[in-house]
Amino acid sequence: MGTSKTFQMPPTILYLQDSFKLVGEKASLHGKKALIISDHVMEKLGYIEDCQKYLSSNSVDSIVFLGVASEPTDQYVENSLQLFQHQQCDLIISLGGGSCIDTGKAVAVLAANGGYIGDYMGQQKIADQTPIPHIAIPTTAGTGSEATDVTVITNSTTQVKMMIKQPAFMPNIAIVDPLLTLSSPQNVTAATGVDALSHAIEAYISKKAHPMTDMMALSAIKLISENLYKAYTEGQNLEARAGMSLAALQAGSAFSNASVCLVHGMSRPIGALFDVPHGFSNAMLLPAILEYSKDSCIDRLADIGRIFSPKAKQFTNEDAAEFAVQCIKDLCNSLNIPNLEKWGIPRKEFVSVINKMSKDAVDSGSPGNNPKVPTEENIASLYQVCYDYQF
Repeated sequence: MGTSKTFQMPPTILYLQDSFKLVGEKASLHGKKALIISDHVMEKLGYIEDCQKYLSSNSVDSIVFLGVASEPTDQYVENSLQLFQHQQCDLIISLGGGSCIDTGKAVAVLAANGGYIGDYMGQQKIADQTPIPHIAIPTTAGTGSEATDVTVITNSTTQVKMMIKQPAFMPNIAIVDPLLTLSSPQNVTAATGVDALSHAIEAYISKKAHPMTDMMALSAIKLISENLYKAYTEGQNLEARAGMSLAALQAGSAFSNASVCLVHGMSRPIGALFDVPHGFSNAMLLPAILEYSKDSCIDRLADIGRIFSPKAKQFTNEDAAEFAVQCIKDLCNSLNIPNLEKWGIPRKEFVSVINKMSKDAVDSGSPGNNPKVPTEENIASLYQVCYDYQF
């Protein structure tokens, strides 16, 4: 008998078209005054106004923090926490991409447990007090943050992305309404979609994978293979958007319970030092890192290859694994995913911080879950490969 496994998800998940309209009803069960953590894009789209309307119709007051301007930092967390406390709120609603949701998670925990968000990294401080109720509402189909007990916050002083994982960071309610993703620009659709694919693949090849995470990961990979390119080329295709929203949710649940691997370990330092959004940095790295890892996870990559095309069912495992990597490269190419050079990162500046990034990647712990565990030197070499990698 093996060691027992756990599988955690938000206690309540509302999914499918128009589920956003239920935010007021659900919020009224948890509090009287909500802090909505979001950004100016959501305000311009009218999502903030809609959210406040749904809350008001259920007798829930609200105030808005729109300071999440990029990847979440400890400063965003501190500013929104101060507003939460000053306005005497008792409920958090995060509305937007993973940055808004991750910020909301941090505030929910700190408001109840105190301290600095970095204190919780590596289980140094345990959030033993029940966090503030948190409703997470994603407007992109990628991070899956609405269904994870993970938050990633950049330390503004050290420029290190702190990956923090504890059960207390899990939202109470996830509202996944595909209609909210119709507004995602084409490049965001591509990057967040490959981000979801990265989550699903890494959850499946992770050393911590187990049957429940496998089920979610494989389902997500199938949905992404069928819907991502359609969502990218046909932005108003609601069926494709719904498929991607469900895939992101499943992939988030999978990696939250199985952990991510080398792609995420290497992408976080890029995001912290060069302000590359998380979805893009994952997408830039995924194919090259799968090539590096392939020999240590042939059977699992073969399963993925057979999901991408029925013809791979006739292949040997070695050929199906190779086919999987090629399919992912082809997908990234069709989605116009740039490499690091094309993103605009100067080579000299990039090379100068490779050693720091390699150390930060190892220190995050994620590379240790990879089927082929790299050294810092291996990671440094991979950064060189990824800089001008051709999909």
